[in-house]
Amino acid sequence: MSKKIAIIGAGPGGLTAGMILARHGYDVEIFEKEGHVGGRNAPLKLDGYTFDTGPTFLMMNFVLEEVFRLAGKDVTEYLEQVKLDPMYRLVFSDLEMTPSSDPRKMEQELARVFPGSEAGYRKFLEKEKVRFDAMYPCLKVDYSSFSSLFSANLLRALPHLSLGKSIFENLGEYFTPEKLKLSFTFQSKYLGMSAWECPAAFSIIPFIEHSYGIFHVIGGLNMISQAMEKVFCEHGGTLRLNTPVERILVENKTAKGVVLAGGEEVFADEVIVNADFAYAMAHLTDPAPAKYSREKLDAMEYSCSTFMVYLGIDHRYDIPHHNVFFAENYRENIEDIFNNGRLSDDLSFYVQNASVTDPTLAPEGHSTIYVLVPVPNLSFPISWEREKERYTEKVLDALESRAGLAGLRSHIKVSKITTPDDWRDSYHVYKGATFNLAHTLRQMLYFRPHNEFESFRNCYLVGGGTHPGSGLPTIYESGRISAEMILSKHAGGKR
Repeated sequence: MSKKIAIIGAGPGGLTAGMILARHGYDVEIFEKEGHVGGRNAPLKLDGYTFDTGPTFLMMNFVLEEVFRLAGKDVTEYLEQVKLDPMYRLVFSDLEMTPSSDPRKMEQELARVFPGSEAGYRKFLEKEKVRFDAMYPCLKVDYSSFSSLFSANLLRALPHLSLGKSIFENLGEYFTPEKLKLSFTFQSKYLGMSAWECPAAFSIIPFIEHSYGIFHVIGGLNMISQAMEKVFCEHGGTLRLNTPVERILVENKTAKGVVLAGGEEVFADEVIVNADFAYAMAHLTDPAPAKYSREKLDAMEYSCSTFMVYLGIDHRYDIPHHNVFFAENYRENIEDIFNNGRLSDDLSFYVQNASVTDPTLAPEGHSTIYVLVPVPNLSFPISWEREKERYTEKVLDALESRAGLAGLRSHIKVSKITTPDDWRDSYHVYKGATFNLAHTLRQMLYFRPHNEFESFRNCYLVGGGTHPGSGLPTIYESGRISAEMILSKHAGGKR
């Protein structure tokens, strides 16, 4: 008789684990509170315009290919991927750069914008490849026991972690101009830290971008979760939409199943939690594990939040697919976001103009404009009910004056705003911290909530709040790791 697996949440991590386990004959049932799959990777549809709710960058697409192979499928039969070149446009007050994952083009761009930096770029690729080759195997295994900190993979990687050094300091080994260093470190804020505090080990992120490229999926990255849903159902998995889970059913520190809203109990041999980790501890466990009491959850370190603007417009703007705009005083802006809890007068923001690549997202001649502004999470007392309208106008002003979207307001046909309050209330994101737990040294590897959850037996975690961390590729890895741990545990029971 096949083992029963209950999965809370049909986000990317839950779907990854679900389709792999279903492929091996397990009786897998996914419970999703919304009427669609994807979580923050779901589509947002507004009057004929389609947006990605959250992630818009697809890196390390080889991880996506791998998890589909483990589910017995070829990802190319389900998704059309487009490699973007240039990867994105980086805009400062006095210069712009359009990085490419083609080394020849990238060197030409550096010679144009930061002449004399080409040798540093070659050194960056060479040295960071050594770091990536050492660290990548560490991202593919679980750290559910203290002894895992002494694994051969991690011991080999240890000399390459540059402990005590920040990613900004590390980039100083390759480049001198501050704005060039920022061009290779801006991603750190999505790990929950400033570039001046983020561990140097995360220099592998810009290396991954420059070595393997960034991809778009036709229809939006939300199509990945929809493809996973299809694979899951093809393998006989059961998906229950509009079915919120009230709590995890725990007896004698062992997960026995889930209790649905309304009281129905569903028993299972293993439970996989794909809800936001801190939200799950605060709301889906009763009582909460002592290690993750509300007081201890609040003491953990979280990423920033984001203020989102989604615009459907009756116009096409000639700007690239991805665009990142830096505040004039970028470091002060980062301090406001992470330490001061203030809304900076001078914004840093990201704009996706995906319709230049993908005509399926909007009516002919129209576009989708997706805007993300990093802002403090809800640890800080900002009244978004009071600030929402003012801040929306501030963002629109910046789009028209700085982003090359002149006359934007006159072209808006439909819009939606998402504040940190909405991330908390509608998406069940603790503190509205969009990118989950910060990736500090105290919240990495063994010190991050474990894939095989340490507080309950027969319980596994997937998603950005567990190892290896936030971001689509690492979330897929979390689903794969947890699925393979269950497969190994029940090796005699799978087909």
